[in-house]
Amino acid sequence: MNITILTFGSRGDVQPFLPLSLGLMSRGHNVILAAPARFKSLVEEHGITFFPLAGDPEELSRRLNDAGYNFFKLMKELMSHAIDIGAEMMRQTDEACLNADLIIHTFAHAVGAHTLAREKNIPDIHIQTFPMFTPTGDYPNISLPNLGSRFLNRLTHTTSLEITELTAFLGFEQVRRRAGLPKRKLYSPFKDSPLRLRTPLLCAWSPSLIPPSSDWSPRVHVTGYYFFPHNDSYVPPTALKEFLESGKSPVCISFGSMVNKNAEKVDEIIREALKQTNNRGIILSGWGSTKRKSTSDLLYLESAPHDWLLPKCKMLIHHGGAGTTSSTLRAGIPQIVVPFMADQPFWGSRVHAVGVATKPIRVNQLSMEKMVSAIAEAESKDILERAQVIGQAIRSEDGVMNAVKIIESYTLMFNEST
Repeated sequence: MNITILTFGSRGDVQPFLPLSLGLMSRGHNVILAAPARFKSLVEEHGITFFPLAGDPEELSRRLNDAGYNFFKLMKELMSHAIDIGAEMMRQTDEACLNADLIIHTFAHAVGAHTLAREKNIPDIHIQTFPMFTPTGDYPNISLPNLGSRFLNRLTHTTSLEITELTAFLGFEQVRRRAGLPKRKLYSPFKDSPLRLRTPLLCAWSPSLIPPSSDWSPRVHVTGYYFFPHNDSYVPPTALKEFLESGKSPVCISFGSMVNKNAEKVDEIIREALKQTNNRGIILSGWGSTKRKSTSDLLYLESAPHDWLLPKCKMLIHHGGAGTTSSTLRAGIPQIVVPFMADQPFWGSRVHAVGVATKPIRVNQLSMEKMVSAIAEAESKDILERAQVIGQAIRSEDGVMNAVKIIESYTLMFNEST
């Protein structure tokens, strides 16, 4: 089977689809992974066929950070970015899916990819790394606090779903007119159609963190996270190796792909909090963090594999991205989450709720005093033991093979029904 996977965003939006691609390839399927062009080497180094897509995720990260926690501003920035690259993206996705027998898509591609699959009369599957299109009363939409009512919580999901779909439809029409493209009937993968099997939704997270909801339909599946098998072949740079060997386990700090205007202030708070709590630190600078000269107690690095580094650290301070959260859960270490935007406050609340993290501190409320207090709490026996228990549970899951089996089963049913 020829499978095209369409995703967009930062590394956390691409990384899970590398082990999933390899899992599908191990079953004899041909996979094309289409993602922003900057991830070409990341994808191809694993032997996966890569198809580059338009758009700069670093620029999108900057715009979303400026929007912060406001759902409507987030949607406005997403739509603006999508319109800017829309015509080129349409052409590229058509080309990437030219010979596809199955299209797998994520948040940014949901409407376009599903529409293309219907036009080609082939199956499609939606994979979400955060709960956006699965209405439930268990918790609210990712951009809102718990409203204390199952009815109101569910209403936030259904309302945001309608807004998201409307935004996508309006954006497609604006792109079509601007580029002089022919009219195209658009479809949503989240609505029933009497002439087509319902598109399955695979939730790429652990049931230890978010169990399946009782009010979900049978087409929604919680598969577990998509991880690579643990690999000890990574050879760390000399500076990292010597730093780890020179003292007690450090605190790791990683704000991933966040590009924030207050990066200098955040860096200063972190450094002072580490000093006051007598901790060493490793700061993974990523795209947006401040880069300073390392010292005997503080090491600045561009990046390092989380599955190798985190088990060697005592805790992680991070932004709450889905990928970083999952890696920390797998490592079985405590977390402190400083969310910047979008789904990050949700993940911060979830890891706090299951007892592996302190209460999240939003980046616009961050202070040195709050960080010192959070570090002290994260060092407690209760949080450490709970993190170890959930880490063991997650390491025993096989999200990739769970997803592959569902993908193959649904594709067979679809083909038999047509």
